[in-house]
Amino acid sequence: MKRSIFALCVVFAFCGLSAQTPAWQPSPGHTQMPIWPGAAPDARPVAGTGVAMTDKDFLVAGRPVVGVGQVSQPTMTVYSPKGKNTGAAVVVFPGGGYWALAIDLEGTEVCDWLTSKGVTCVLLKYRVPGEGLNPRSGPYPDSPMALEDAQRAVGQVRFHAAEWHIDPHKIGVLGFLAGGHLVAAMSTHFKQRLYPAVDAADKESCRPDFAVAIYPGHLSLAANSLELNPDTHVTGQTPPTFLLQNEDDPVDDRDVFGVAALGLYTTPVRCTGGVAGEAVIASIGDKSRLHQQPSGQPGP
Repeated sequence: MKRSIFALCVVFAFCGLSAQTPAWQPSPGHTQMPIWPGAAPDARPVAGTGVAMTDKDFLVAGRPVVGVGQVSQPTMTVYSPKGKNTGAAVVVFPGGGYWALAIDLEGTEVCDWLTSKGVTCVLLKYRVPGEGLNPRSGPYPDSPMALEDAQRAVGQVRFHAAEWHIDPHKIGVLGFLAGGHLVAAMSTHFKQRLYPAVDAADKESCRPDFAVAIYPGHLSLAANSLELNPDTHVTGQTPPTFLLQNEDDPVDDRDVFGVAALGLYTTPVRCTGGVAGEAVIASIGDKSRLHQQPSGQPGP
């Protein structure tokens, strides 16, 4: 799986895809909603509007992966729970290296699974307009678009909580790779939005009640560095976070995972693998819990 995800990032990054369609659309019964009432802040011109991409030769679980690139008009799509509604909601951030979005593998498929467990899902198609226009390292104010979209989306979900049958105190975020990086940003950048308020939804808190970062990327300051991105500021209000990383992930060095856990997650951490980072995580003491499982074995 780890090699597939790495290959996915490479495919999206260089757009070596065998088929493109004008725009991605969710499955029947679901509708994309613009998250901004007008022009998005810090808008950048791009060639295209949310082009969908597939590669028939790159398969995961026997199916081609669908990616979305050149996104300049962010949207969210609400997936209502199937059966009993738990009241919880999760805003999902697909990964793709801030070049594109793995909209099905790390988006719609996640929503389908969570809704089967009674959780409302909101799939965020955040802006990925092109090379160099979103953060791969360094501080967010240099390229704030994805975080602006995420802050706006969580505020919108909380604003519509009653309408969508959601408990406003059970709204979390979940993301993969670059989306996991966005989860970390949302967990530490919620006191002040990066954009001026545009309506009543922006009066709602954009702090997640919980966070899930799955093999997050871009957490280090620079390539081959074990220093955590200095734009990540942990406080006592940082939400409880589930962090999942594979011990031999080829995208981010596993030691960076240990440093990230030490510097970022002051609430309980659960991980699999992570042999090299074990000592670092253990040094956190009672602030963190390490659950190490052999490859292929279920967690406790």
